[in-house]
Amino acid sequence: MSPIPAKIVSLQDYVDAAARALPAPTWAYLAGSGADGLTRAENRAAFDRLRLRPRVLADVAGGHTRLSLLGQSLTHPIIVAPMAFHKLAHPGAEEATLLGAAARDALAVVSAQASMDMTTLADGTSGPLWFQLYLQPLREASLRLVRRAEAAGYRALVVTVDAPVNGIRNEEARAGFALPRGISAVNLAGLPAPESPPAEGGSAVFDGLMPAAPTWEDIAWLRAQTDLPILLKGILDPDDAARAISLGAQGVIVSNHGGRVLDSGLSALDALPAIRAALGPQPAILMDGGIRRGTDVLKARALGADAVLVGLPLLAALAVGGAVGVSHALEILRTELEVAMALTGCKTLSDVSSKTLWNS
Repeated sequence: MSPIPAKIVSLQDYVDAAARALPAPTWAYLAGSGADGLTRAENRAAFDRLRLRPRVLADVAGGHTRLSLLGQSLTHPIIVAPMAFHKLAHPGAEEATLLGAAARDALAVVSAQASMDMTTLADGTSGPLWFQLYLQPLREASLRLVRRAEAAGYRALVVTVDAPVNGIRNEEARAGFALPRGISAVNLAGLPAPESPPAEGGSAVFDGLMPAAPTWEDIAWLRAQTDLPILLKGILDPDDAARAISLGAQGVIVSNHGGRVLDSGLSALDALPAIRAALGPQPAILMDGGIRRGTDVLKARALGADAVLVGLPLLAALAVGGAVGVSHALEILRTELEVAMALTGCKTLSDVSSKTLWNS
């Protein structure tokens, strides 16, 4: 018997079911936004504003969703986004997520804040993996994580750069969320940390946190330490995107952290066209934020994304159905993408362009 309720037929169904099933404080952490949720809402609204251009009688027999990304051959452009503490959603944690992803040939990005060991996860999955890295206050600590990722066979580094400080998480605060006993960022345990500077009379942000935050110099340093492809995640400005590539990054991920950091910011989808225009056709550009349908994947591709990352809906699917739920959610999204491609006359992803959108 399938663990998936028959009425779950879309990614939003999974999100709604997980919201009902999980404890309120846990859901506030997993699904909560920054401050008033304006950026999170805008992520979704940006997709809803766009209209696709249907095309009829096109010969799309034999079409497919395959692509090459950073030298890797992928079956489809749907990637599991890095998310912390999967054990909050399901006892199978990241292991179950990766099992579901591998069943659907989906590339997955393992978070540095995973609740399971990164080497164990890499050893236990047949699917392709990238590793998400928060640069640590001490370079020695960052380098330890990089070397572990290399040794375990991760094939790229995703460096999250848009959260040097946490956003204002009012939903979490109201719900009183705290990590339960037995759940922690196990891959960060034991890493060296700098001594905290005295904060008397100073700013908690500018004097307490930001002196240890990474800068562009740290990206240049990281590039010199590893041969793995590097992508910077959390880019919204074309100048930042161009600087990332100039320092040796192979790509960027256009993202606002799911609206969880800076509220009143730009949606990732709205930022995408200018970044593609600034970088040209070659560097890899991915995006995340607000994706719920295969039509959303098609819209992101039409505006310049090579591939997309999906976060909360897959974590919700994990909560509802474990590995089977993750597999099912990815199947739904890929099938919706194929239907959208067929109905817009796109035989392959290379056929998707701005002309796939109405009045673009």
